[in-house]
Amino acid sequence: MFVVRNYVTTGGTVACALAIGYLMQYGPASQSKAVAGTEQVATAGQASVLPGIEAIVLTSATGPTNGKTGISASTTSLARIQPNPGSHCPLSARATAVQGANAELKIKAPCHESSTVEIHHSGLTFTAMTDADGALTMTVPTLSEYAIFLISLDDQTGTVATTHTPDIANFDRVALQWQGETDLQLHALEFGASYGQVGHVWTGTDTDGAGTIVHLGQPEMAKARNVQIYSFPSSTNATSGTIDLSVEAEVTAANCGSDLSVQALHLHGDSPLSSRDLTLTLPDCSKAGEFLVLNNLLEDLTIAAK
Repeated sequence: MFVVRNYVTTGGTVACALAIGYLMQYGPASQSKAVAGTEQVATAGQASVLPGIEAIVLTSATGPTNGKTGISASTTSLARIQPNPGSHCPLSARATAVQGANAELKIKAPCHESSTVEIHHSGLTFTAMTDADGALTMTVPTLSEYAIFLISLDDQTGTVATTHTPDIANFDRVALQWQGETDLQLHALEFGASYGQVGHVWTGTDTDGAGTIVHLGQPEMAKARNVQIYSFPSSTNATSGTIDLSVEAEVTAANCGSDLSVQALHLHGDSPLSSRDLTLTLPDCSKAGEFLVLNNLLEDLTIAAK
């Protein structure tokens, strides 16, 4: 059941700080080089990206294409850190392409049980936790065809994983990322849908829509980095129209009256991945318990029927 709540609505009053630009950090050309060979070792300059990495070996294997999904059935890449002298804790990560332009990321860190992991991918940064065995498995919507994941642990050791997701051209994606305990909620209203109806997509609903939203991160942690990603299967869409995107934030005693920096990333059609940095000011503490609705924080998606 959809619950009606009290809201604080803003129209054009969001304080937008700074720039609109294109993310060039991991372009297709540079990424294709990273997976083209059967084995590559990072240079000293590459290794310096994550302190503690001394040598990285990337391996890749290309297998037959699965006709049902359009994904190479065995296209995966493995990156393994070479342990420091005397270390008995090898750290490894594997990324495997799965259906829906997603990557299944598996991390093994046997000496980092229940530890924080920071993951970087194409401008995204989010945190996660290993389990009691130091392992972590998660599915991440990719933002580039040749997807690179940089994994950093809390002791500054790290590793890299990469995979190829050729079906990313079939999806439009919008990502919202922020840091801290504020729990932002990305909402998509597909083709005129209203709240609580079919076509209203967000992480807290059971209603169906063509698109999906996933949350990556730990909103309950003060310094955690969080990401929500909306994916729409544009290549199979039979409807023309607009998908309205909005963001909600609960005003709490911990965040009232504070500024929150957020970043929006857009992957739409044949356009390159773009980002937009913004700062929003949350209402004062008299509004604690209410929700701030931001209708103009993200650009709506214009979708053409295929």
